Amino acid sequence: MPIIVNLDVMMAKRKISAGELAERVGITPANLSILKNNKAKAVRFSTLEAICRELHCQPGDILEFSEEEGIHL
Repeated sequence: MPIIVNLDVMMAKRKISAGELAERVGITPANLSILKNNKAKAVRFSTLEAICRELHCQPGDILEFSEEEGIHL
C-alpha cells in the first residue's frame, strides 16, 4: 500500500504510549495497533483528527505517500 503510517515515530517524539493514546483518542488499543503497524485499510477523519489533536501534529506528520510502496511487480 502506498500510504505509510508513521504514527510510532510521532508517538515516540511525544513520549506517549499506545495504550494512553488509544484511551485519549477513544479507540481500542487493538485498533490503534492495526493503524500503527500499517495494517489498516482506512481511517476515519474523526479518528485522524483526534490523533492529531492529542499528538499536536498535522496529518502529514503521521501519513506519508510512497510511490515505491505502491509498485507490485
